[in-house]
Amino acid sequence: MGAKLTKTQISLIKSLVNQAVSEDLNGSCDITTVATVPLTQEATGLFYVKSDGILAGLEIAKIVFEKVDPKLKFETVTADGYEVTKGTVFAKVSGSARSILTAERTALNFLQRMSGIATLTHKFVEGVKPHKAKILDTRKTVPGLRILDKMAVKIGGGENHRFGLYDMVLIKDNHIEAAGSVTKAIQAAKKYALGKHLIEVEVKDLSELKEALLQNPDRIMLDNMTVEEMAKAVKITNGQVPLEASGNVSLDTVKKIAQTGVDYISIGALTHSVKALDISLEIISKRKGA
Repeated sequence: MGAKLTKTQISLIKSLVNQAVSEDLNGSCDITTVATVPLTQEATGLFYVKSDGILAGLEIAKIVFEKVDPKLKFETVTADGYEVTKGTVFAKVSGSARSILTAERTALNFLQRMSGIATLTHKFVEGVKPHKAKILDTRKTVPGLRILDKMAVKIGGGENHRFGLYDMVLIKDNHIEAAGSVTKAIQAAKKYALGKHLIEVEVKDLSELKEALLQNPDRIMLDNMTVEEMAKAVKITNGQVPLEASGNVSLDTVKKIAQTGVDYISIGALTHSVKALDISLEIISKRKGA
């Protein structure tokens, strides 16, 4: 389930919603709706899923409707993180038909993407059971939408890796090349971080793993190793440092990776190539005298 939003998160999300609504209206209006729908027309919109999945983004949809028209009433019959089946009606919005239609696509865009991410994350989380490995996201997110992408991962049962470049040291192959070696990179990072930031280092083979272990980083990423190499890495490490598997992880391979005993499995596909969950909004007009 998703955690309660902080004030900072709400502020950032409202900014994203404002940008999305402005992108659609461009300082004007929904010309199709204004042309075809009477100003006084009232309606109710029913949200339903057209395929099975995990819902995510209900709070975001609510903010969208509030932005377009504060008088709209958005109600849910379930919550973020719940598994729904095809045909389930999970929310409704009532009020001005014009306002509902104007906000419809923006609300659906957020809901569909976030629910798609949550659904895929849930499949990976289920895929590693009963092993201890935790599913992590990456920074491979849509620019500007990272807070929502990562929120959806949490709703789907995964965990967030670093949010950005500022909150964790992650030494990758290019850093190692520029620094001169795994050892030099870790030592420089420790001198800079002074214990204030988690330090993780990426290693490409068992030789680099052994070198990294001598410097005792907070976490080691096993980059694109085979399942056999990961199993050896777990044995070599023997619990000294948490291990993260990364690279070309799929639903077909994730259980085998988890079986090696790694602590984390990071998956870029959760956010960089996710399929949106199929969600629709059906409008029911309230005709006077009907």
